[in-house]
Amino acid sequence: MGGSPVRTPRDWQSVRVQAGFTMTELLVTMGIAAMLMAIGVPSYRYVTYSNRVSTEINSLLGDMQYARSEAVKEGQAVSMCPASSDYSACVATSSWESGWIIFSDINNNHTIASSANILRVRQKLGSSPQDTLVADNSMQFVTFNREGFATAFPSTPNGFVTFKLHTTPTKAEWSRCLQIFSTGMMNTERTTDPQGNCS
Repeated sequence: MGGSPVRTPRDWQSVRVQAGFTMTELLVTMGIAAMLMAIGVPSYRYVTYSNRVSTEINSLLGDMQYARSEAVKEGQAVSMCPASSDYSACVATSSWESGWIIFSDINNNHTIASSANILRVRQKLGSSPQDTLVADNSMQFVTFNREGFATAFPSTPNGFVTFKLHTTPTKAEWSRCLQIFSTGMMNTERTTDPQGNCS
């Protein structure tokens, strides 16, 4: 007669053995997983850091372009400066990582005459530990006139001032730079760019 065959205890033992993993298979699988993590984690970290610093340097570039366009549109000087902790005044420093303020410089003296003159505020860089953003030549402000030129510009051998953005700890592949010329032109660079000046 038909029907399901009756399994003996020996049959059940055989099924249990076939359904499991051997110690060798488990160790090989764990070894492969460890190798993949060793390869993937540094790549993920590079992408994360690289995207963050690119966003930060591009925000500085975008705000400088905005300040320049506002100076041309308003027909008067517009300045940028490192911000105080309450984002209401300029701070005399060439370190810009704590944020910056863009304002109509109605007195053309690089100071904020009134809160009504503030056009835009950028919050401090949000990474932890915080990235550093330092301008060379002790650049404590950037001012554009109504023609779009950068005024009160320091005399430099290369004709530009560089803002250097470094991660903490510093790694060359994650660093970014922004160069601004007295003509008001700007560009960004990586340390890996050929014939670049970012370091």
